[in-house]
Amino acid sequence: MTKELSIRETQILRLIAEGKENREIAQALGISVRTVEAHRARIMLKLDLESVTGLVRYAVRHGIIEA
Repeated sequence: MTKELSIRETQILRLIAEGKENREIAQALGISVRTVEAHRARIMLKLDLESVTGLVRYAVRHGIIEA
């Protein structure tokens, strides 16, 4: 699967990497918690990652968030 993330996936990844919970992300973006969960699962699949730690590392390495 491609590693290119959509704009929405990148937004969600940034918020996950900042330590936000699914509920907080859903509120911030005006979407449902289930939609956040689906995006999170798709991001992890696309990036072949299995943990939030892996997501944070990816976000730092790719300039999505600052360390």
